[in-house]
Amino acid sequence: MSLPKGRFILSVAEYLEGEKDSAVRHEYVAGQAYAMAGASARHNRIALNIAGRLNDLLAGGECETFISDMKVSVAPDLYYYPDVFVACDPPGGNDYVCTEPCLVVEVLSPSTERADRHEKLAAYRNCPSVREYALVSQDRMLVELHRRVGDGWQTELLTETDEHCAFDSVGLTLTLADIYRNVRFDEPAEA
Repeated sequence: MSLPKGRFILSVAEYLEGEKDSAVRHEYVAGQAYAMAGASARHNRIALNIAGRLNDLLAGGECETFISDMKVSVAPDLYYYPDVFVACDPPGGNDYVCTEPCLVVEVLSPSTERADRHEKLAAYRNCPSVREYALVSQDRMLVELHRRVGDGWQTELLTETDEHCAFDSVGLTLTLADIYRNVRFDEPAEA
């Protein structure tokens, strides 16, 4: 998607059409498109460890696991590319956008951490279908799991190899050792 210089308002239709043939992914927030950067090997290992286990668990069921090239829309003017998510959208929906994610996982990067922790956390909390939102550090063993409980949210911090991260929305429990399999913290995270 080639965008002219300067700030301008992009309609949702223009954004979605441009994303179909764009070499670079863009997230869309209230009329603005933001380019998404590539990720490190460590970031990809973590996302793949989680996505692989989710995909195996959900194979053949009503819900599906998606990775970073599939969009979610959690409000009419918000389109994100989560690192990993599970959606239970009804059949016959959009091939490019999921609207009913139940579990969203973001692996934190220096360029996205602020938005992941603030804007996206607020947006996902306001989306009725989202039951859990996990923020996973790639710099140290740390998972911050936000879970909808009744009318509110609870946050759980996990930091130990043998601690269990329970994604109750899909019935999957992983240890942090599972999530961080083949991840070395003595290597630089950024490529």
